[in-house]
Amino acid sequence: MKKWPIAIGILGVGGLALAFTLGQVLPHLRTTTSSIEVNINDPELIKKGEYIARTADCVACHSVLGGEEFAGGLPMLTPLGAIYSTNITPDKETGIGNYSFDDFNNATKHGVRKDNSALYPAMPYPSYQIMPDEDMAAMYAYFMSGVKAVNQPNRASELPPILNWRWPLAYWQAIFAPEREFVAETQDEVLARGQYLIEGPGHCGSCHTERGIGFQEIALSNADSEEYLSGAVIDGWRAKSLRGEHDGLATWSTDELVDFFKTGRTDITAAFGAMAEVVEHSTQYMTDADVYAMSAYLKSLSPKPGEPVTVPAKEDITTQKLLDGDYDSRGAILYAEYCQVCHRADGKGVPRIFPALDGNSAVYSRDADSVLQITLSGGRMPNTRHDRMAFTMPEFINLSDADVAEVVNYIRNSWTNQGSMVDVDDVVQMRHFLSQKPKTGTDVAPDLSISAAEKGAQRE
Repeated sequence: MKKWPIAIGILGVGGLALAFTLGQVLPHLRTTTSSIEVNINDPELIKKGEYIARTADCVACHSVLGGEEFAGGLPMLTPLGAIYSTNITPDKETGIGNYSFDDFNNATKHGVRKDNSALYPAMPYPSYQIMPDEDMAAMYAYFMSGVKAVNQPNRASELPPILNWRWPLAYWQAIFAPEREFVAETQDEVLARGQYLIEGPGHCGSCHTERGIGFQEIALSNADSEEYLSGAVIDGWRAKSLRGEHDGLATWSTDELVDFFKTGRTDITAAFGAMAEVVEHSTQYMTDADVYAMSAYLKSLSPKPGEPVTVPAKEDITTQKLLDGDYDSRGAILYAEYCQVCHRADGKGVPRIFPALDGNSAVYSRDADSVLQITLSGGRMPNTRHDRMAFTMPEFINLSDADVAEVVNYIRNSWTNQGSMVDVDDVVQMRHFLSQKPKTGTDVAPDLSISAAEKGAQRE
């Protein structure tokens, strides 16, 4: 009887056991112990922590539509199944009420839970890692004393067996999330502050940077690579490049960026989807100085290598055709029927109300995902203190796949736009994705109803 199969089996089991053991040890090497004593009842510290939590946009991921803030339960779709955000309220049974400051700090900055298991990289701890412990202490005070405790059990992931094991994540952390500190690229205090907010608490790279083979951000800072913030597709949206190329921020001014962060719109464009959530929950509450610092820093980034800053000019022949009723394609007919009343014949829309389609980098972007998604599912602008109305784009999910492709191609290549073409398969894939995607607050139109009495409709 050959013994080598048995030997291989023993070696395999032994190797797995060793890997498991090392996977239990590695998280310990990431954890730290702080000498900071946190007074969770200090009003000033709580207030500071609330602001920092806003800059980190914790509420967006740890809340669900119609649920309590920070109680978790938001599904995050992966190709292998959904994982769910956790309850981070101070509830002692289901939340983080029993976390010490060190527990909180290690989870938020280092990706290690109180039970010493690794967190999924959906939590942006590789970005939060550069935040100082003093800011973490303020956030801890806020979550312990400024957030309502909600008793809501956490949901288990839907990942299949073996793949839902947490100990292999310790190896992911060792390879893809090395310990790092913030290093300013410049001595300019404003730009350095903007860099810190973008790179750290704002974790902009989590959406706007491509992911690698291990689902890691391919760069965590501009110093790592000029691929940083060069755009990515996430959650069915094209998170545009935030660098200086044509379909990035080359056509934006610093003032437009400031306006966008504060209000979720400019005279040309508006935020929808995940970015609308960021504006609604985070950036609208930030100080003018911080918003300007982020905007100035983004405008300082060079274009991604090989990407054009400008493109050859294109003559607008679309506007006059639409005004003349010269509908020379199926896309033109569909645009006139469904789109023109808001976005106008010239594609300029109405400033701050109906976004422009002509010259809008979100429209002619390399990937058409955002245009496809907003066409099929609609969406709402962020509800902020700075504009009186959160306007809603209606869904056109009842259009055929062929018609959606036609009108999207028309929009992406009319007026002065020069975008790539989509086909019916692209629409089919997006429609399938949307059938599984959970609704968020900015997917739902605002409730504009008022009582008959308030409208003055009641008469004696």
